[in-house]
Amino acid sequence: MFNDKQIDDLTGRLFDGISFTREPAGLYDPLRYMIRIGGKRIRPRLCLTTYSFYSDNFDEGILAPASALEVFHSFTLMHDDIMDRSPLRRGMPTVWKKWNEDTAILSGDVMLIDAYQRIAKAPKAVLDRVLDLFSRTAAQVCDGQQYDMEFESVEEVPMEDYNRMIGLKTAVLLACSAGMGAIIGGASDAECDALYRYGYELGMAFQVADDYLDAFGDEKVFGKPIGGDIVNGKKSWLTVRTMEKTPDRAAFLEAFSRPADSAEEKAAKIAAVKDIYLQLGVDADAKEEIVRFTRRAMDAVTGTGLRPIQTEALRRFAEKLVGRAK
Repeated sequence: MFNDKQIDDLTGRLFDGISFTREPAGLYDPLRYMIRIGGKRIRPRLCLTTYSFYSDNFDEGILAPASALEVFHSFTLMHDDIMDRSPLRRGMPTVWKKWNEDTAILSGDVMLIDAYQRIAKAPKAVLDRVLDLFSRTAAQVCDGQQYDMEFESVEEVPMEDYNRMIGLKTAVLLACSAGMGAIIGGASDAECDALYRYGYELGMAFQVADDYLDAFGDEKVFGKPIGGDIVNGKKSWLTVRTMEKTPDRAAFLEAFSRPADSAEEKAAKIAAVKDIYLQLGVDADAKEEIVRFTRRAMDAVTGTGLRPIQTEALRRFAEKLVGRAK
């Protein structure tokens, strides 16, 4: 089993080697840009971590599928940034802002195709299972994005519906990452299922943490302008919880629907909405939810046959992922 530093080093080398050297440059430059500006690479890291529980042979059969998870994720971000009108990604201009919307759409499409080419390099013995898992996950992510967009046009979203949406949009890809590493590594069906569930619950915690940090994080650490969800009137875990708790929905909706065209209006809207969050204790509620989902993630792999050193690695992974919001 590889340790955390070995997994980190392997992940770094893996993405240092991705170049997208094909022409035309106008199509592939955005791909190179997305990989270069990087990120936490949490999905390939999780895939390589669970794989390392069962094998130390890190050949193309695992490295290519692991990289596919990040390439696919980057594809979704390129398209999501257009839909969300986000100007920054990881502290850098988004592809549609740096180039244009048409380029971001087409380059994103190429990233999806590239991801499938990488997935196809999984070992033949498990290729059907890996392709099925990845394809099902890719479709679920699109389902989640559609629900997310539909929520923008309704006044109130029940928490059950919101959790279903983030489960599809975010959690299933982390679940896929954990499960895929286990499948390729040769884990039993029971262990694959347990690790998939771990990834899913951790993905839920991660999205709630992301929603929390969008309002209360540090822009330099978060990589995006703070308050973006508020400015864009986008439903988040915080807004859904606020609608559950507030005794004055009209006042909250009035603050949430305020115009935000100028810098002054944006700042005023963010401040007004965050003030309501704080008055209702929604910020503390979000932190409790992050802890709850993280606990469920660890419960999923308890008593499943994993060794203590392996469950400890999963605990550290979870802490690194959501600890900044706890």
